[in-house]
Amino acid sequence: MTMPSHVRLVEVGPRDGLQNESTTLSKDVRVELIRRLMDCGLTHIEAGSFVHPQWVPQMAGTDAVLAELPLDGDTHFPVLVPNQNGLEKALAAGVKEIAIFAAASETFSQKNINCSIAESIRRFMPVVEQAHRHGLKVRGYVSCVMGCPYEGAIAITAVVNVVRQLVDLGCYEISLGDTIGTGSPLMTQRIIESLANDLEINRLAVHFHDTYGQALANIYAALQLGVSVIDSSVAGLGGCPYAHGAGGNVASEDVVHLLNGLGIAHGVNLDKLVDTGRYICAQLDRPVMSRVNLAMA
Repeated sequence: MTMPSHVRLVEVGPRDGLQNESTTLSKDVRVELIRRLMDCGLTHIEAGSFVHPQWVPQMAGTDAVLAELPLDGDTHFPVLVPNQNGLEKALAAGVKEIAIFAAASETFSQKNINCSIAESIRRFMPVVEQAHRHGLKVRGYVSCVMGCPYEGAIAITAVVNVVRQLVDLGCYEISLGDTIGTGSPLMTQRIIESLANDLEINRLAVHFHDTYGQALANIYAALQLGVSVIDSSVAGLGGCPYAHGAGGNVASEDVVHLLNGLGIAHGVNLDKLVDTGRYICAQLDRPVMSRVNLAMA
């Protein structure tokens, strides 16, 4: 299989990135971040989540953020929805796309959402059904596809099983998450090849954390198999609160630089993205984690 000629970047900084920062930003700053990301040319931007603010206080007020965004425009603003209550809030906010999540690790599922993998799938059945009745697209996330902070290595069969269940539920796309960043290019390709046996490659996305500095190598390995959707986070924001020591998401700037070097189209302005990364890190009073951003300083 050849590399794709075009890649769609899913910017997760405003949700997966900010939810793991110690600083809680105002609604206005979150909206400004999203607007700047739109100006960079990004067309898929996670705008927030409707997880209870007791658990993720950084995402409180997602409805107010969405009220400031052009939800009927060409940009997609998916939001994370944990349950029926979250879906009701998403519908009230006028979103067009939601994301649901499961894990390939039983222990991680218990630690993260206090239920088994099977129970998490059952809980999402009515959520997805109702979302589809209202014309919403549903994206699926699978955590710990290459390793779990509690169980260690995860069997590929476990990953395949969860992905198939999310596809059967009606998810149009599945994002494979290396939650603690322990993956390797070989592991990446083995998982994708196993899934590609009965699932179209264009329904897979990759979501890598850079704990061991392998995220870009893993993305390159996925590109070689034809994967054309990559999750990334501006300035490398984010991590995982349930995986102690896990590094942040791969930086969007670094991914864009990689794609530029490969001659793969993506539609994102790197200079503007670098400026956006510096803007949000200044608001958070934290250093930029993107190597490309630092190199272009």
